[in-house]
Amino acid sequence: MLTDAKCRSAKPRDKSYKLADGRGLYLEVLPSGYRSWRWKYRIDGREKRLTIGGYPEVSLADARAAREVAAKTLRDGADPSLSKSQAVTSNFEELARRWHARQKGLWSESHARNVLNSLEVEVFPTLGRRAVATIRAQEVLAVLERMVARGAVDQAHRLRQRLSDIFTVAIASGVASDNPAEMLRKALPPVIKRNYPALTTIEDARALLTADANLPGFPLVKLASRLLALTAVRSEALRHAEPSEFEELDGEQPIWRIPAAKMKLGVEQRKQASLQFIVPLAPQSVAIVKLASELTRGGPYLFPNLRWPHQPMSENALSVRYRAIPGFTGRHVPHGWRSTFSTVMNERAQEEGRAGDRAIIDLMLAHQPQGVEPIYNRAAYMPRRREIAQEWADHLDVDLPSLVSIVEGRRHR
Repeated sequence: MLTDAKCRSAKPRDKSYKLADGRGLYLEVLPSGYRSWRWKYRIDGREKRLTIGGYPEVSLADARAAREVAAKTLRDGADPSLSKSQAVTSNFEELARRWHARQKGLWSESHARNVLNSLEVEVFPTLGRRAVATIRAQEVLAVLERMVARGAVDQAHRLRQRLSDIFTVAIASGVASDNPAEMLRKALPPVIKRNYPALTTIEDARALLTADANLPGFPLVKLASRLLALTAVRSEALRHAEPSEFEELDGEQPIWRIPAAKMKLGVEQRKQASLQFIVPLAPQSVAIVKLASELTRGGPYLFPNLRWPHQPMSENALSVRYRAIPGFTGRHVPHGWRSTFSTVMNERAQEEGRAGDRAIIDLMLAHQPQGVEPIYNRAAYMPRRREIAQEWADHLDVDLPSLVSIVEGRRHR
């Protein structure tokens, strides 16, 4: 049996030689000084050798664990070296990157980038070069607990699930026998659901919009802020809005037709052009869209990036602005308009005995009921949706600074 000390002290000779460990595992020392773990086995009467990896990158313990995994694969009737995807040479990073490459087609580009970044930052530095079969639950937990210690509890739970998926692939590929990440499901503290800070009264909502309009800043950012409040759409849809999405602006039923690709849907649903979301526009919203279109002079986005006009507005533009509004710092964020709209209009519906409005208000927020196929592509309840949109706009638009004052006001503090 080998020891780690014997492996470290193995010196190169004129010819390659082997240091046997047992059960077919040996360390081959090449004249160049490179040391490689190999496993000798027989299948169908033929002797074969499996290269496990170089020493010390693959430790003695890792090599023995890899030998056991390979031996199990052999006992199950498969050849351990049949394909690279089943090879026990895989360290964790190699397997994780292959998993990511297969999965990223199911995700948005930004999500795929975030998933890989979480692995590169949190996992690969400590576990990346380890043989998959040798990684233990306590080691995975140590990675996750570091994230928890800095307050990233939600991200730790997400990373645990990704690691569990990777180990599941490892088991299916024959390079691991258990899933150390799966057993940690209840080892992390629970995620405390945080609500977005949002105003809950129409009076506060008006005060915020007034303060926002009077605060120096770029006109298009101010207009985006007011349109977000009037429509209660998600910020991503607003930032990526294109002039062509707005229809019938001079007609009696103006709408904003948001493509499925810009909605909060699954990847496959986003590909279905029919799953559009239609937002009825009140005259106050129409006026903003027309004015913003004039200011952008035919650009690709209704609210472009201030530095790069052919890119959408920065995701931080409104958030930074809201934090700068005196008296409202920490009380309201751009996404909070959805909650404000829901709170105010549901209270109004209850006061007026219109219980049926609750489902319509949820529909206007593009909420997808559990177990129900999305109905973004349908004009369901559109007459009432348009009425509610108008009521909400009229509630907000009381003594607000005019759009002209927004455009002609001071741009810098």
